[in-house]
Amino acid sequence: MSGPIESPCVNICVVHRESGLCTGCLRTLDEIAGWSGYTAEQRRAIMEALPERKAVLRQRRGGRAGRMNRER
Repeated sequence: MSGPIESPCVNICVVHRESGLCTGCLRTLDEIAGWSGYTAEQRRAIMEALPERKAVLRQRRGGRAGRMNRER
């Protein structure tokens, strides 16, 4: 029997519209849904990718000018 499943969940479940990542745990919806069925190796690979994903959400998206361009 394996131990508890390590999870990056921090109970902030908001999906960023453009990236598709949860702003709390930085996983995709597919990763969140499949987490309990993943092997330890699969979970570890996702966990290792999280720091790079955080940088994606920190990038500026253009402020008001960026929003105006997206609305067109």
